Amino acid sequence: MRSLDPGCYVISLTPFDDHERLDESAFRAHLQRMARAGIGVFVGGAGSGEAYTLAADEMRRVLTIAVEELKGKVPVRAMGVEPRTQSEMIRYGALCAEVGVDAMQVYSLDVGHLGKPSDREIERYLDDVLSNITVPAVISTHFSVGYLVPVPLMATLCERYSNVIGINCTSTDQHYLTQLCGAVDERVEIYTGLMTQALAAWSVGASGFLASEGNLVPGMCMEVVRNYKAGELAATVESYGRLLRLSQALLADGGGMRNTKAALALADLPGGMVRRPRLPLTDEGVRARLATMVAEFGIGADS
Repeated sequence: MRSLDPGCYVISLTPFDDHERLDESAFRAHLQRMARAGIGVFVGGAGSGEAYTLAADEMRRVLTIAVEELKGKVPVRAMGVEPRTQSEMIRYGALCAEVGVDAMQVYSLDVGHLGKPSDREIERYLDDVLSNITVPAVISTHFSVGYLVPVPLMATLCERYSNVIGINCTSTDQHYLTQLCGAVDERVEIYTGLMTQALAAWSVGASGFLASEGNLVPGMCMEVVRNYKAGELAATVESYGRLLRLSQALLADGGGMRNTKAALALADLPGGMVRRPRLPLTDEGVRARLATMVAEFGIGADS
């Protein structure tokens, strides 16, 4: 079993104002709320962080602000977006080193057109990146690019590169996660990218889970972790069930950052607006359901 302390990371949102500009004051307030909850933070992510909409100078500001607000308080890591070439990820690594994040995610290669690189190409890509970055690395294996990094290759890379400190595994295949936990050196953290797998992940030796829900309820996410670490089975099941029900309510009607940011606004919490191509929530029925959710779960500054 992995000896590392169980934990949780939120994939932080990126706030934009009504004119779709990066809202730095809202971002700082959001990150300060994450720090108070004690949750680890990935910033500038492709999904929850809407990083595909960020210009290069905006990504730099996102990482810089995150370091200013979080470093030394909670782990602060850069997530980034799926690259098309190794050079893109190496340049991102240089930025991460310059800004001073604690670690960076190395996303899987996305060759486009639903293409899948060969195992040899996956290995060469990761070799090229891991041998040219200085920031501690968390390798991503994510079903969204259409393939998963083979388990034997992942184990080899973790042995080959001491700068690999973690793996973010996002797959609906629980057997893949189980095999990964059994094959990879125990010094390497393994986090499931699916909050719905948290208890199953811990049961096979993973370190914890990533949760976009943490943008709304970082305290609720950390309550699950605290109860698990304390060995309180009943309390763990209760707090985790509550988080699952919150997630179900949040994901109704399409979910995503549109709903999360709308719910934060309803709770009078910083979150900002989405940026095109995403469009803000306009369905009053969905808004009413989110308002009911906010009230039912008592969502506020300390939740």
